[in-house]
Amino acid sequence: MRKYALLALLVVLLAGCRSGVSESSHSAIDWIDFVKWDGVEYQGIHTGILADKSAIGQKIGNVTFKVADHITNPAYKTKNGDAAFHEKGTGLYAVKGHPDLLAIKDEQAINGYNLYFSTKTTEYQWHFKNVPIEKVTRVVIYQDGREMGRELAGEEVKTFLKLLTTSEEVDNFISDTTKGAPLYYEVVLYTNEPVAYKYGLQFDGTTYYWHPWDTAILSNKIEPYLVKNK
Repeated sequence: MRKYALLALLVVLLAGCRSGVSESSHSAIDWIDFVKWDGVEYQGIHTGILADKSAIGQKIGNVTFKVADHITNPAYKTKNGDAAFHEKGTGLYAVKGHPDLLAIKDEQAINGYNLYFSTKTTEYQWHFKNVPIEKVTRVVIYQDGREMGRELAGEEVKTFLKLLTTSEEVDNFISDTTKGAPLYYEVVLYTNEPVAYKYGLQFDGTTYYWHPWDTAILSNKIEPYLVKNK
């Protein structure tokens, strides 16, 4: 009986320890890039940028709380003014003619704003497969962070887009990093829409590749289009 009593006591102590850990500890949360306004959650368009600053409408409010710095409880209920990564006081702006979009001022972003879409009325629609290729009239290529490298127009646009659309998907591609980190480019495709499409493109010293969905290899013929204008 004494042995069973000791065993029962041990079980109780272990249960108590586990209970104490669950109540006092919080796991880190991988926040998505969001802002909540007027009862609606808006999520960041990571493959799109503001095409033209003239599309920015009136200021509708400010971020009031940056959750990524303060919230570790996954049961937290977001409130109006909450943003995942933007600081308190950051301005929120309407996008003219597009009530399903919201813009947040960001000096580091191309054209000065990050764009967000309403998850209540819109699904994510800025993957490369969604690009209306026939409507792309201008391509701008950035390198070395946000420094503009090339701007393409006319026939150059058509040839460049063909190189993108004919890239070949590969399985288990491993970039060659023996020569250092790959060069990184950002390709922006402009149409007549307020959101221009933006995709990353990399070069590891041997291979040009990007991620239109799965990893895809690009022809080396793309190289002249990535060299800065002189």
